[in-house]
Amino acid sequence: MNMLVDGEWRTDAYETTNEDGEFDRQDTTFRDRIEDDPDARFQPEAGRYHLYVSYACPWAHRTLLVRALKGLEDAISVDVVDPFRDEDGWQFTPEKAGCDADSLYDADYLRELYVEADPDATCRVTVPVLWDKREETIVNNESEEILRMLDTEFDEVAERDVDLYPEGYRDEVDRIIDDIYEPINNGVYRAGFAKSQSAYDEAVTELFDALDHWDEVLADQRYLAGDRLTEADICMFTTLVRFDQVYHTHFMCNHQYIREYDNLWPYLRDLYQTPGVAETVNMDHIKEHYYTTHPDVTPSRIVAMGPDLDFAAAHDRDELPGEPPAALFQTA
Repeated sequence: MNMLVDGEWRTDAYETTNEDGEFDRQDTTFRDRIEDDPDARFQPEAGRYHLYVSYACPWAHRTLLVRALKGLEDAISVDVVDPFRDEDGWQFTPEKAGCDADSLYDADYLRELYVEADPDATCRVTVPVLWDKREETIVNNESEEILRMLDTEFDEVAERDVDLYPEGYRDEVDRIIDDIYEPINNGVYRAGFAKSQSAYDEAVTELFDALDHWDEVLADQRYLAGDRLTEADICMFTTLVRFDQVYHTHFMCNHQYIREYDNLWPYLRDLYQTPGVAETVNMDHIKEHYYTTHPDVTPSRIVAMGPDLDFAAAHDRDELPGEPPAALFQTA
């Protein structure tokens, strides 16, 4: 796998699987925090921060969702990288539909921003990246932490009074995010990148056991944590929306489609139809990325044609207890 080593780009720096053939995700590197505190180094300010994202990446997608739901589009700018990633890593190709130039430094590759932040960086070059324009550095590149910061620290500059981590729900939200990460969010990757039958079998079994569990939970409640849309739903959504189009085929998670679940499928449509969400979903980028960027999995780089899913179809989830999502979108 490609990464920076002492600020130099290497294409043979580390293995993605361990000796048992199990996918081994490397920890992210930049872990500073933005805090609504006058003594904090990084404080929430409109216009100070910038996101580098890929529409294709589920981890980056989380941050785009919170930015949209909170109404932070004017406060935090964004550049979108090319969904195709070769041995040179994430790149900026503004001539391609849905992609941007690097608006801050006119870089050709995202790795240049990592070196700008740390000339001796030794790490993978991943999205999302939360960049501080004032100090010209990376604040954080861990999606869950960026998601939480955008949700909880930017209320003063947000255009909408949306709270995805409400008091009284926080322990449950944290528990659910932890519970779905390994078997579902990371589970599809554990299946797709497995290098042994046993590693694949374990990942797929845990994945569908977890999906079955949450399908049962969602029979009686609208959202994962009960009657409120929360960060837990954001984390589930970015995996589910990619599942039938990509993970089922490309990562061999083919025990069942999400559209075959009684509750997960209408739940997914409910989330998709929440104001602001659909605009963050670029299925063309998603499919191009997965089918063309992992030659070990799909060496032909042919992009699968289907399926054609109707995310806008009626879901009837509003019959369950809970506040309608549209009621959340009041001007702050």
